[in-house]
Amino acid sequence: MIALQLMSPDLSRRTQRPSTAAVEQEQAHAGREPADEAARVTAQFQPLDPGIVSEAISAFFIGRNMEGFWVARDVNGQIGGIFLLETSALSFAKRNSRPAGCATIYPSGTIELDLENKGNPLVAQLGSLVRLSASARQRMTAFVGRMTLAARRQLKDS
Repeated sequence: MIALQLMSPDLSRRTQRPSTAAVEQEQAHAGREPADEAARVTAQFQPLDPGIVSEAISAFFIGRNMEGFWVARDVNGQIGGIFLLETSALSFAKRNSRPAGCATIYPSGTIELDLENKGNPLVAQLGSLVRLSASARQRMTAFVGRMTLAARRQLKDS
């Protein structure tokens, strides 16, 4: 297996895209099909320069999404998945590039899966839980801040 660090400005723009789990949740509420969003963001993954990796060698992008989950996606946009562990993403890439193996490309920024998730099916639900937890944590922090401010005011007034 070949591992390369990819420093492409095209992929760094991916950090502004919502995660696959967030897109699926939004589409469920809006009644849209997942293919609508996938078609819109597919262009963000650019073909590899033949000077980097030969077309005879399959290649996979391996990286983290905005929620911290691991994403594996082949450079041709045929298959991809979301995983809890990096080793699971690498195993997925190896399994889907047999018998020759594959090159792995680690983009410098976050990446989001723009295909149907063929990886861990529970990650979308975990992504929802992560977002709910973060939201609850923010609300609790704001509440504690307000209560602390009110307590300080009471101490000052007494």
